[in-house]
Amino acid sequence: MHPLTIDLQSLEQALLNQDDAEQYLDLETGTLRRLAPGAPAPGAEEKYAVQPDRYLAIAPLALDDLLAMRAAFLFSLPDPHTHTLLSHALSGRRALRTFDYELEKLPQLQRTWQAYQAQQIRELALEWLQANGLEAAD
Repeated sequence: MHPLTIDLQSLEQALLNQDDAEQYLDLETGTLRRLAPGAPAPGAEEKYAVQPDRYLAIAPLALDDLLAMRAAFLFSLPDPHTHTLLSHALSGRRALRTFDYELEKLPQLQRTWQAYQAQQIRELALEWLQANGLEAAD
């Protein structure tokens, strides 16, 4: 394992990213680079000292993974009415947006969801680092 000082919160946000931007982890500095769609990969335009293994692409979580995280959250809810409401939100069109919209109506539950999501995405970020032979430095 290669220890790397990295902003875990930025990595978490990159994993949650749902726009078309591409994100890369600089394996030398630990910084994350965000590129506009269609922009060349970092380092691709370097004239000298090209380091093809310096940047590691960060693939955001797939829609199915994001939906699965929300579905898993539902099983922690003690209120069957809330479970049903959010379950219906996940089964319709624009499931992520509808789920978030329904949560806005329930501020206490929204905070519970945010804490749950933060814990889950932190675990996924650490797993991503480990899968790529990296570990976050203390």
